[in-house]
Amino acid sequence: MDNGASSYRRFREDGDAEGLAEIIREYRDGLIMYLCTYVHDFNTAEELAEDTFVYLGTKKPRDKGGSAFGTWLYAMARRIALSYLRKAKRRGEYLTENCGEIPQDEITLEESYIREERRITVHRAMRGLKPEYAQILWLVYFERMSVKDAARVMNKSAHNAETLVYRARNALKAKLLEEGFVYEDI
Repeated sequence: MDNGASSYRRFREDGDAEGLAEIIREYRDGLIMYLCTYVHDFNTAEELAEDTFVYLGTKKPRDKGGSAFGTWLYAMARRIALSYLRKAKRRGEYLTENCGEIPQDEITLEESYIREERRITVHRAMRGLKPEYAQILWLVYFERMSVKDAARVMNKSAHNAETLVYRARNALKAKLLEEGFVYEDI
């Protein structure tokens, strides 16, 4: 799959439901974790990801091709999350921080435990950062987007996103050191 564009094109133009299923399989987990940086609740993030895929499946918006398909999809999900947050604020709802952690690798019990503890520490530290710091770090390092694509998703200029990545990395490093996390590549 070429980042979902051909699958979406098959779905949108030919009505091939398998194209949409491929997109959901490919982007679901990453989209949920990204949305969790906005809403700080795993269940709500799951619902917003579902809303994004429902919107994609029912409205069939046109991808103008100005960026990679994943960038376009994440930007759409971001708009849906922001809309949700605006409505929740008007209703007086308060969101708690309840994001899930990344599933455990199956190498050895000891290595997987250590790896999971590091992930939990990094995710906990990211939740302590400013929301836009956590979002840019998630997009660039976990979703492996270019800074330019992450800038499009977050509706920022490329220069602003580069500065944001720099500051977010420094803030994360300081937060990890503050929590006693020792890793040579921070």
